[in-house]
Amino acid sequence: MPEARYEKGTAVPPLPSEAAFPMSFPPPVLRVVIVDDNPVVRAGLTALLGSRADIDVVAEANDGRQALAVAEHFRPDVVLLDVRMPGVDGLSALPHLVKVAPVMMLTYSRESEIVQEALRLGAGGYVVHGEFTSDQLVCAVRDIKEGRAHFTASAQNALLAHMRADTGAAELPEGLGSAYATGVPYAGHRATAHTPEYPKSMPDVSSSSHLSASPSHLQPNVPQYPLERERQAYGLSAREVEVMDLIAAGMSNQQIAATCFISEKTVKNHINRIFAKLHSTTRSEAIARWVGTARSGGRRGFGGGVMGRG
Repeated sequence: MPEARYEKGTAVPPLPSEAAFPMSFPPPVLRVVIVDDNPVVRAGLTALLGSRADIDVVAEANDGRQALAVAEHFRPDVVLLDVRMPGVDGLSALPHLVKVAPVMMLTYSRESEIVQEALRLGAGGYVVHGEFTSDQLVCAVRDIKEGRAHFTASAQNALLAHMRADTGAAELPEGLGSAYATGVPYAGHRATAHTPEYPKSMPDVSSSSHLSASPSHLQPNVPQYPLERERQAYGLSAREVEVMDLIAAGMSNQQIAATCFISEKTVKNHINRIFAKLHSTTRSEAIARWVGTARSGGRRGFGGGVMGRG
């Protein structure tokens, strides 16, 4: 190729700016600690998150005391914390853990009181097993790292119930929210230029049919993940669903048999069929697929790939 030559005084074309070649960098790797007393749940979550290139599960812990030790040692970006654990439970450890790293509750516990207490103690989010996809879980972890709260449906409903149960009315600007009570239309600042026409007299709210409807009609639309529909995509029978839920809770075959009033041989037969339908070969893999079932795509594997450390 001939060398480019420019005569003296001729303007040399400028080099292209960096903006002409935008560079995209992968997101930084998040370092995560998983805290759960159930080894099967820990293994499933580690398999799910560890298969991602942008997440590194640096440690696991089986109770709050061990969680605090590994968190202080590894200084993770986010701690995923269960609630009910023998020894030091999650709520007991939480106020100490939040001094080390952001914490997101990741648990089966969905009681309103527990959700409220976890948030009061400093949790940055509350995620209930079975109400998220693998991608949603990764998004939640990143949200917590960036200081954005993240809640799944059960936690959202718990917070909504708590707010509605609070009898203390908020202190509002003068006249706002009292039009029916006082009969005086609100005449304060409006956010839009549109000026609505008020009736000359306020309607009798005691006889207004549109206000006597069930309060549920006035509730906001809280998003719900299609858990049952998505689990049905695996084709499990009602008994197999029950057995799989018990497996996910960490029960042994003997404990499942006692709980369901069936023999251990029958339990094994159910498990074999469950593994086949979930395309799993181990309990860890099956629970990993099961606890994050709210996905689009039906029979796709939990995490979308081979279950194992990345």
